[in-house]
Amino acid sequence: MIDLGPWRSGGPEARARTAVRVDEALRAAGFLLVTGHGVDPALPARIREAAGEFFRLPARAKAPYAVRVGGRGWLGPGAEANSYAEGQASPPDLKESWSFAAEDPTGVPSVDTEWFAPNTWPAEVPELRPLVTEYLRLMRTLSDELLELLAGALGLAEDHFTRHTSHPTWGFNLNWYPGTEVVGPPLPGQFRIGAHTDFGTVTVLDRQLGAGGLQIHTEADGWQDAPFDPGALTVNIGDLMARWTGDRWRAGRHRVLPPPADTPAEELISLVYFYECDPHTRVESLPAPVGRVVHDPVDSHTYLRGKLDAISVAHPQE
Repeated sequence: MIDLGPWRSGGPEARARTAVRVDEALRAAGFLLVTGHGVDPALPARIREAAGEFFRLPARAKAPYAVRVGGRGWLGPGAEANSYAEGQASPPDLKESWSFAAEDPTGVPSVDTEWFAPNTWPAEVPELRPLVTEYLRLMRTLSDELLELLAGALGLAEDHFTRHTSHPTWGFNLNWYPGTEVVGPPLPGQFRIGAHTDFGTVTVLDRQLGAGGLQIHTEADGWQDAPFDPGALTVNIGDLMARWTGDRWRAGRHRVLPPPADTPAEELISLVYFYECDPHTRVESLPAPVGRVVHDPVDSHTYLRGKLDAISVAHPQE
């Protein structure tokens, strides 16, 4: 549990204590619970209410918004299987999503065509747009602050990572996890989201407590239910950050359990903000003593595209 208050306004000792705790947590599991973030809980609650109205529409009303992974719009049943990011075959994930992504153009046509397309908004739920727009503003600010905290936890200049987020890409998913009356009984090896690590720098998750909820994997304990605090955001680092730190920090491996047998009607909605970096950032491992492993440098967005393609489930006609 990390309170951002001492990092924001505390003295050198308080900031140093916060940095040490962050380093320890990310070395162990790649996850944090963050309080003091300044997000009014009423905002995600209103987003869930509006998003739920859309997700509960009949499939024929949602179909015009259908996209594949990486698009802007509705990811319907069977569109995604996250376990393929780890090279593990599985049935598709038991969820639906509305997906947003970065849209402010850079002025470079090749970059803008691939990474900065306009977002789509469901006409059936007009109240969703102003709510999500405000939430995205808060997430961008918070994510840069988290990157500054991560740099401080490594003993680096605070802008070590944010110097690469002047015009970053990001993704934002509203994930709907309905009960078995919608998705049917899970197949063997089928989850609401299969085991994977995220792909970018940091992920900021506003989630609900549920029996079919988030689990985190560590080498010490295997799969465990993720701790929950209603006032905290769940933050994890992704593959690019793990590579950047030379595997000092773990990309947080996680999954979302299927609808539980004893409460099959359980319904959850998660707000998931995936923060990345400027297109085509060269990600190089920090050397020892900070880093532990020297990875080959990667182009950030070549890496991201490969992962997005891996988890996308092809439609039968493709």
